[in-house]
Amino acid sequence: MRADVLTIGEAMVAIRCAGPLRLGGVSYISVAGAEANVAIALSRLGHAARWVSAVGDDEPGELIRRTMRAEGVLAGHIAQRADAPTGVMLRDVAPGARARVHYYRAGSAASTLSWQDVRPAADCGYSALHLTGITAALGEAPLEAITTAARRARDAGAWVSLDVNHRALLWTRGEAARTLRPLLRYVTVLIASDDELDIVADGEHERDRVEALLRAGVEEVVVKHGAAGAGYHDAQSSFDVPALAVPVVDVIGAGDAFTAGYLSGRIDGLDPRGRLERATALGASAVACAGDWEGLPTRAELAHLVLPSGEALR
Repeated sequence: MRADVLTIGEAMVAIRCAGPLRLGGVSYISVAGAEANVAIALSRLGHAARWVSAVGDDEPGELIRRTMRAEGVLAGHIAQRADAPTGVMLRDVAPGARARVHYYRAGSAASTLSWQDVRPAADCGYSALHLTGITAALGEAPLEAITTAARRARDAGAWVSLDVNHRALLWTRGEAARTLRPLLRYVTVLIASDDELDIVADGEHERDRVEALLRAGVEEVVVKHGAAGAGYHDAQSSFDVPALAVPVVDVIGAGDAFTAGYLSGRIDGLDPRGRLERATALGASAVACAGDWEGLPTRAELAHLVLPSGEALR
């Protein structure tokens, strides 16, 4: 089956603790991973989203496979490794009520993901390829896989989106810059938080960095400003869209929801403002619920996202 979007990356078992991990207590087990979050969001909106990765031949890997299938994601090309485990993410609450993440992904099955693992999924066909800087940080094999995928996508006429998604626990900003900048030649849509733009472009101010990206061949630059909303830039126009005001429950996963909303709008043929409005709406839905993807809407629920806060659905 041909996909609207193909995405490549690691999913991990996520163990969420209600307080500091060192105190023990009740925890909740789920699945997390930027590309998997995007695939789930797109699937809930009715798009054909294919996700490819590698997991261990273990119970955590089976939880991931089962979750992706249950969410309607095309996940028939997930590689299984008997000699490498599925990655784990522990999330707890540090003093001061700040969320804190601990990764156990070194040597994980996804860190060995190769182009040969990805190729069968790519050969099924797709209209868009979505990548993040996280996969590039996992190792040489995953980097080669996404680089090859990006080159082949553009050669085949597909468009490519890249979310910088810098993770300081995986690599430095300098390492990220040296790795991600060569990928820009293949990128149609670049998505980044305002504090990530300097990783992929030089310039003293945000506008300078955006212009550098457009000169490098990126067609659309989308900049996330958190609670202040987001901005859109192309060769003809620039504008901002405010964020939706919602009670903040959990900020983890909001960026992935935002990205999925933008990609969904582009697939649906919305104009840039419509895409950005859908992106901010999905971002708001993510922060208003606990979990990376559990609160994401279906297509039928999209209209509900802009209802006044506290208004009941009747």
